[in-house]
Amino acid sequence: MFLAASMTAISQLHRASLSALGPDVARDLGMPPAALGAAGAAFFFALMAGQIPVGIALDRIGPRRLTLWLAPAAVAGAALQAFAHDATQLWLARFLMGIGCSAAFMSLVVLCTSWAKGAESTRLLTRGFALSQMGLVVAGPPLAILAVWSGWRGALLATALVTVAGTIWWWRDARDAPEGTPPRQVRETLLEAFIGQFTVWATPGLGRLLSMHSVGYAAAATVLTVWAGPYLRDVQGLDATGRGWVLLAMVAGLPAGLLPLPRIERALGGRLRTVVTGALSSAALLAALALVPGLPLWAATLLLVGLCVTSAYPVLVVAENRALFPDHMAGRAATTLNLAQVLGSAALPLGVGWVVGAWPEVGGMRPEAAYRAGFGLIAFCLVLGVSGYAYLPRGRGR
Repeated sequence: MFLAASMTAISQLHRASLSALGPDVARDLGMPPAALGAAGAAFFFALMAGQIPVGIALDRIGPRRLTLWLAPAAVAGAALQAFAHDATQLWLARFLMGIGCSAAFMSLVVLCTSWAKGAESTRLLTRGFALSQMGLVVAGPPLAILAVWSGWRGALLATALVTVAGTIWWWRDARDAPEGTPPRQVRETLLEAFIGQFTVWATPGLGRLLSMHSVGYAAAATVLTVWAGPYLRDVQGLDATGRGWVLLAMVAGLPAGLLPLPRIERALGGRLRTVVTGALSSAALLAALALVPGLPLWAATLLLVGLCVTSAYPVLVVAENRALFPDHMAGRAATTLNLAQVLGSAALPLGVGWVVGAWPEVGGMRPEAAYRAGFGLIAFCLVLGVSGYAYLPRGRGR
């Protein structure tokens, strides 16, 4: 499970690698805010394109082989990103990286349900996802400090080397199930597997989960991996190292919210209340960033960190989704839900990029009002998502 979380951490590193370095990359490649947002979204567009085939493949060949087959694309994309010379090359590199990482988190979800059941499976998933946030830690100050020494190209090339090391480790030690478990037997034909995908989409109660998951993860991810860095540079005046430390504090807030989540769920009296409370708390923090002008650095940092702490609830949506489906559809169930997540994570950075880009640059920087409008858009989308989760019909779990 540590190995599965580590591979997910490498995926997190790739998706967040432009967070601290994004302003420097955009400056050297001559990219406007909308282009930087598009580059950040490219990773998620690739995840979205891969989810249906990944779900079928997880159910047919298992996480170990699928992750190995996709890993070369992640390595190639990370290397190409380091040598990109314009926005188009950067977009293509990040799209290739997304294809290579498209099975990472879903493999963790499937492995949690293969190695444990019930509440223990949820605990494993929560801890594994918390551990995977180390990828975001590395994408903060360590990557920024490495960029000071080797330039942003050298820092991004190092992420390719980390991916190679993780792939070798996965090849040597990963296992789909505990020792002594009967080998996987595929009883479905490929046509039946595709038909099973439609069965997943038609499952009662899935709509409310898709509504929440399309924005629950994307809200914090859009801020953390794309727009926190430019905001901290243009509005708060921080250099790459300073931005890296604030991003590190934000990343530390993710496991701080994840690890006590099972106890919080019990204290609040159930999953519905926990998810709604977390989503509305995140929306309130984003609303404060949007509505209060002239925030000092300490207040902005507290709000950004608080956003990450309160954004742990999507893992409960993943667990609720898993309870709707039988074991032989675990992969397709997980990737169907993840499809909503990556769609939101691709669309929301683009939307914020268009909003921020509507304000002209002043001295090479965007005004505070541009970023406040971007934060307001994210808060509005989050309220829409949690409304669907709270009021759409609920399904019956297994």
